[in-house]
Amino acid sequence: MAQGRGDADSVRTAVVGGGLVGALQACFLAKRGFHVDLYEGREDIRTLEVVKGRSINLALSIRGRAALKHIGIEEEVTSKGIPMRARRIHRRDGVLQNHPYDKDGQYILSVDRRKLNETLLTEAEKHPNVTIHFSHKLVRADVNSGELEFMNTATGKTVKHTQGVVFGTDGAYSTMRRQMMRSGRIDYSQEYIPHGYMELFIPPAEDGGFAMLPNYLHIWPRDEFMMIALPNQDHTFTVTLFMPFPTFEDLHSKGEVGVLAFFQEHFSDAIPVIGEKNLQDIFMSSKGLPMVTVKCSPYHHKDKAVLMGDAAHAMVPFYGQGMNCGFEDCIVFDEILDKNNNNFEAALAEYSSIRSPDCQAICDLARYNYVEMRHHVNSRLFLLNKKLDNFLYWLFPSWYMPLYNMVTFSRIRYSVVINKWKRQKQIVRVGLFSALFGLAMFTGFGAGNRFLLPPQRRFHLFPGRGINWGRFRGHWDHLRERENLWNPRAQIS
Repeated sequence: MAQGRGDADSVRTAVVGGGLVGALQACFLAKRGFHVDLYEGREDIRTLEVVKGRSINLALSIRGRAALKHIGIEEEVTSKGIPMRARRIHRRDGVLQNHPYDKDGQYILSVDRRKLNETLLTEAEKHPNVTIHFSHKLVRADVNSGELEFMNTATGKTVKHTQGVVFGTDGAYSTMRRQMMRSGRIDYSQEYIPHGYMELFIPPAEDGGFAMLPNYLHIWPRDEFMMIALPNQDHTFTVTLFMPFPTFEDLHSKGEVGVLAFFQEHFSDAIPVIGEKNLQDIFMSSKGLPMVTVKCSPYHHKDKAVLMGDAAHAMVPFYGQGMNCGFEDCIVFDEILDKNNNNFEAALAEYSSIRSPDCQAICDLARYNYVEMRHHVNSRLFLLNKKLDNFLYWLFPSWYMPLYNMVTFSRIRYSVVINKWKRQKQIVRVGLFSALFGLAMFTGFGAGNRFLLPPQRRFHLFPGRGINWGRFRGHWDHLRERENLWNPRAQIS
């Protein structure tokens, strides 16, 4: 049944998944006055010493910050982040190059995944209309009736709850999504890329400070693979190595000696800061982990259920937009719900129609950016294009914006970003072609005129050589005499 604004305090909502997006969405719903039950399959991470799962550092940018600002914790989160103002490229030959993100000094923030999740859970708990159920793993969902069945992993018992509207935020391998697909026509695709990732670690320097400059995203691009490092508040760096799975397997088969030889060949400047023993121990006790892209459409089922975050659009991490896109899901849905006066039937349908093409667009851009980060940044043509991008952005700031800036430093819809980027590329391509064609025509015209000159002057570097200046001066004097005939002042003088 469609709900009106006056019914907000009588509507029970459920958020399945207490990760970053789920905890944030609980805050958004609570601010609107809805009763919220937040279900999380894990224990309360705030009580655990070690949290299993992904720990790839997060890059917080404008889209994510807008959502955090809406619930009032932007300043709290950003104060614990470290600004990264540029890419710092570590070339094979040891040369370092800095590629600033923005001409106006805008930056992305390196934030700790666990600390951010803990902050969001604590913020959600501040609302009296939010109840958090930890150790509740979704087993089954009837999206038509709203009945949810959970396994309490702490007690081993099965519990059931009935909710009005269910938000699936339970990640790339979403149980909620599978249950929705059984009840309606949802297009779905899942694609693993042939590369995996492994996390390494750079400890603080001997003096307790950072072992490398902290205000950069450090990148070691090696064409077919790459390594990145993001700074942490405790003066460490989280390092992530991205490589094809066969390369990981080959290195494991070669043992510690092979691992060290590989790093000496490709990442020699990283060995002193990571440490040989640290590198070998981590590498031999870990394995390459997969990265997957998930797309589906629509995101909703009637006025009963909707998917958000990775459950709707998991993406590879190479644009730093996974979390930012998920956070933007929350603020976009809130704006649509406000527009539709809390009518969930209308809001869920509109959310799907708007958000699905946008999120599929950023999934594609994330894959594209992997090629840029590991390969294109080594190209002189790429650097030339970047300079041209920045020049055009400086010259026409209201018309031209580089792709990265549109994605990272604006809230332009992702699908619009792609279309605008293609349009800009086409205009620049036509402009460059026209300029080159004009130059060729001008050069050709000049060359044609030169061949009309006498042979002794045809190939002179300086056309003035060989000119009869006395004859030229005679013509000049004649012109001046003619001018004086028509100039009364000249006649009086």
